[in-house]
Amino acid sequence: MKKIKQIIYLCAILIFIAGCDKDFEEVNTDPFIINDLDLGLVFAGSQRTTLGYWEAEHTIVQYFVNPFNDGATLGFNFNEDIDNFQNNSFNQYTGAVRTFVHILNRLEGTTDKVNLQSITRIWKAFVFMDIVDHYGDAPYFNAGKATEGEQYFYPAYDDDAAIYDDLYAEITEALDNLNPDGDWVSADLFYGAKAYYPTTDAADQVAKWKKLGNSLLLRLGMRYSKLNTTKAASIVSEAFNGGVMTSNEDNAFVVYDGTLYTNTNNNNLINNNPRFYYAAEPFVDYLKSTLDPRSKYMIASFDEPNNPLGDLTPDDTIAHQYGVPVGVLASSLASTPYRGIKGGGYNYSQMNVNVAASVSAPSFWLTYSQTSLLLAEAAHRGWIAGGETAAQQYYEDGVKADMENYALYLSETGSSLPEVTLTEMTDYLAQPGVAYNATDALELINTQYWVANFTNASESWANFRRTGFPALNRNTFDDQLLENGGDGYVHRFSYPDAELSRNKPNYDAAVTAMGGIDNNIARVFWDIP
Repeated sequence: MKKIKQIIYLCAILIFIAGCDKDFEEVNTDPFIINDLDLGLVFAGSQRTTLGYWEAEHTIVQYFVNPFNDGATLGFNFNEDIDNFQNNSFNQYTGAVRTFVHILNRLEGTTDKVNLQSITRIWKAFVFMDIVDHYGDAPYFNAGKATEGEQYFYPAYDDDAAIYDDLYAEITEALDNLNPDGDWVSADLFYGAKAYYPTTDAADQVAKWKKLGNSLLLRLGMRYSKLNTTKAASIVSEAFNGGVMTSNEDNAFVVYDGTLYTNTNNNNLINNNPRFYYAAEPFVDYLKSTLDPRSKYMIASFDEPNNPLGDLTPDDTIAHQYGVPVGVLASSLASTPYRGIKGGGYNYSQMNVNVAASVSAPSFWLTYSQTSLLLAEAAHRGWIAGGETAAQQYYEDGVKADMENYALYLSETGSSLPEVTLTEMTDYLAQPGVAYNATDALELINTQYWVANFTNASESWANFRRTGFPALNRNTFDDQLLENGGDGYVHRFSYPDAELSRNKPNYDAAVTAMGGIDNNIARVFWDIP
């Protein structure tokens, strides 16, 4: 009897288990979990990468000054190596880099997402160019793989020149793989369905990304101009022949609504204490000396420097603008020979928070204006066809394109300021100090590149190191940047302090490879004296 009962119990258990197994997957699956996330959306979420920080790159190339040297405000204006202002580009490892590596791992071996795969490779290359240009040697080949199966939690730092070689390969292979008959990435912020200039099919989107990729390749090639002119000329020619940007409709940019979506860099500027932030004297003086019609969008004099947002119609007359000298203490600005106090701040120009520095201002990563100015240099050097005639045309097209871009700033911020007229453009390009001539071509082109990159200081700083233009006087506040063989200018960012604890053996090896000192004096591989 006991044995029969045991058999009955066993059968009951088996029937129960079978019943559970029948619906096991359904019962144990969260009906609300996202099992098939659109990787195009994942890509779009990381397209908006850093363009520089007002108190970092913008200060180094002398657009901007924070004259306070206390605590959190101490930084590049006083030639100080402050960790807080040098982490933005490195932080891309925990954002864009990790995202792009994840996407590429998911798409490896697939054939139906070749365009998403290709544009991810191109934009990943853009991000790593930025990282290398800031720090030199950096984790690259094993970066972003901590959660991707291989689990490189402590990636080694790779040689910066080797990274650039691989970036060239990544960009060119991705360009070759783009397929006009392939997948259309609707979520793409630059050229997708919701872009400012949208596309509706793969063919148009691929055409745009080919122009972007080749324009990025042009930028990469120009980085070699001091290091290896033969290599530079070869890459530049390849990019040009592949087809670069030809109008502002090709620009890689996004717009914001100013509320839900904002320009992060400008938002940081505005939401901190505005009286700390002023336009730098070298930039203001150049705009004044050339009567630049763009100045009113960039800088202004506010009635109350402590509350520029409260002044919707600041004084934007170019003759009334004054920049703060670099490396001068705030306490000195209060008295002669400086301009003194004004309201809750100082009697100097500030960033125009109603236009170029507005939270609604668009962000531009790679533009037709930049591309045209680089082509002007390439033509002048003889790396592409056309000689000085072509160089002048590219130069003038680049300046005009940047001026035309400000129409977008005006419309997106709701500013009532007028657009730059064609007559103003023509007059500006004809005046002494701006008009193209072969003798001064490199200085003219790259000084205009400086102006055109006012809101993209990462690129401006890289180009300043590459060319030496504009001819900025060094900040003489102290001699820290003249020690250990320095020339008085900031040439790289030091690695984040956190790397000393989270990845110390690889950090130590990287510092040794770069000369033994992790400072702002060491140079990335293409930045030779």
